[in-house]
Amino acid sequence: MATMFILFGIVLLMVLINVPIAVALGLVATGAMVVAQGVDSLPNMAIVMFNGATKFPLLAIPLFILAGAIMNSSGISRRLINLASALFGWIRGGLAHVSIGVSLFFAEISGSAVADVAALGSVLIPEMKKKGYSAPFAAAICSSAASLAIIIPPSIPMILYAVMAETSVTQLFVAGIVPGLLGGLGLMFMAHYFAVRYNLPREAKFSWGAVYAATKEASWALFLPLIILGGIFGGVVTATEGAALAVVAALFIGLVIYRELDLSHLRAAVMEGGMQTAVVMLMVSTSALLGSYLTEVGSPQQMAAAVANFTRDPMVVLFLLNLVFLFLGVFLHSAAAIILVVPIVMPLVNSMGIDPVHFGIIVTLNLAIGQQTPPVASVLMVASSIAKASVWDVTRANFGFIGVLLAVLMLVTYVPVVGMGLVEF
Repeated sequence: MATMFILFGIVLLMVLINVPIAVALGLVATGAMVVAQGVDSLPNMAIVMFNGATKFPLLAIPLFILAGAIMNSSGISRRLINLASALFGWIRGGLAHVSIGVSLFFAEISGSAVADVAALGSVLIPEMKKKGYSAPFAAAICSSAASLAIIIPPSIPMILYAVMAETSVTQLFVAGIVPGLLGGLGLMFMAHYFAVRYNLPREAKFSWGAVYAATKEASWALFLPLIILGGIFGGVVTATEGAALAVVAALFIGLVIYRELDLSHLRAAVMEGGMQTAVVMLMVSTSALLGSYLTEVGSPQQMAAAVANFTRDPMVVLFLLNLVFLFLGVFLHSAAAIILVVPIVMPLVNSMGIDPVHFGIIVTLNLAIGQQTPPVASVLMVASSIAKASVWDVTRANFGFIGVLLAVLMLVTYVPVVGMGLVEF
């Protein structure tokens, strides 16, 4: 087990000095294999990496990334914002509620929090600043709302977790619905508290006519979640096939219905999707190499036995694992944390009788919080850049919203029915 902690410490140290995560994983795994098994083990590396990166469910990742990129270029995001404005703009601090509401819509299509904040924040943050919202507050609400994209299905981190933990993607998607909605409602309550405290403006009076017009304009955009989630939950398609349907539907809506997607935007979307996918898949393949070595030396099993000797209470184990993932979320991107740690802790999770789907929702919530806690905090960084505000000022403004996400995490951890109720229904 000491070997595992040494290797993990080396990887973390390399990440902190800005070595790319995939490179760090590959170098550490290669060095460990050569030291322990000699150079004769090197020819197997390519096979292990290839097998690790060619699992069928992983195909959903580039497809959801591509679908989200197409949405950003085809007018779908703008129509969703207009609909959210009609529904929530009448509340005090209306634009904050609009940001949360439209993130709930967008999350059901993109599966990526970074895509969410980039697409929606570029429109909503400047508008909030014009209406008198402080730049840190505007960035904080958009950033926290965007993290709903990895809690509400479809979620790219959930797909990665399902592959690493060898569990059901569909069940994870179902388990994320209630926690995601609770997170959205909690953020709205917190936004309303700040809106009253700082006397933030309402956007317009509520009008059924405006709601009808916005719904009619966004009807095709709203059709996308029905295609994706309806097909997956109805058992018609797998999560991977649902991602492919999302791409086809987004292309059809952007090219034929809205006619705002041209070849230059499509090319940019494909390039963006390809680059993001390459980064994730390289991490997957190199983590498979490190995971293979650790499994051969028995480190995960040794850790499971050590914790089992310390306690047999699953709630205590979940508390300790929450601390681990909250800590890792500060320093690692969500994909890296899942790829690096989940294969190591799954023997412990299984030995304690913890449902892997329940644990998957817990991991996802931890990493959603990690997206809001510097120094890494990829989503917070994007929002701060758009708002032209200091990361630390945005973080201070974000404390209340992070508290909401922490409350949802505790609820899901210690009241399992919150996440698992729909799965077991």
